[in-house]
Amino acid sequence: MCALRPGLATRAAFCLLMHDAEPLKPSNTGWLIADVVQDTHAFGWSRTEVDPQLQALLADPQWQPYVVFPGEYAEPAGRVVEALDGGDSRALQPGRRPLFILLDATWSEARKMFRKSPYLDGFPVLSLHPDLISRYQLRRSKRDDHFCTSEVAALCLELVGDAGDVQAGRVLESYLGVFTERYLRAKHQQPVDEASSTHQCLRERMEAASAKRDA
Repeated sequence: MCALRPGLATRAAFCLLMHDAEPLKPSNTGWLIADVVQDTHAFGWSRTEVDPQLQALLADPQWQPYVVFPGEYAEPAGRVVEALDGGDSRALQPGRRPLFILLDATWSEARKMFRKSPYLDGFPVLSLHPDLISRYQLRRSKRDDHFCTSEVAALCLELVGDAGDVQAGRVLESYLGVFTERYLRAKHQQPVDEASSTHQCLRERMEAASAKRDA
């Protein structure tokens, strides 16, 4: 996979808050985001301590942070947004770039992180609408609106609306597809098939993203 890293420049950035052993799990997809989106930051989550570098990132005026999480768990409900445009202070302000905060954990762990991270309470909660995510294939929960971290990131990039970010989201989708295919083939001790349709789709989308960047 290392030779396939796209490393794309985007308007949006990501901040991964990773629970405990999540970075060590071979099935973790948070690292796929870092391979695709150049402005990706990752921090270990702690209930009692906040990394000073994380605090500095969230306070940097170039960013407008959004906590990506189902709106039904947010209090007060007025924190919740479903798009980045709008007429209030929660909308993406001119001159600022979106910073999407993703809780990289199992669903039960992520709910605990969301409840016990008071330093995130002042930021809008971006709730992704089920109609937008029903087309995604991978499922890691019995609920249709729970997806792996990289799938959520691809949706966030699409919401930005910038052509480069949309293209990066498509690359991330394909990159996840290649990762999934390779993961399963390795699990069954099968060789990599670089001529597969998933690999071809990734190559085509990377070429399209490169052409968009150079245009």
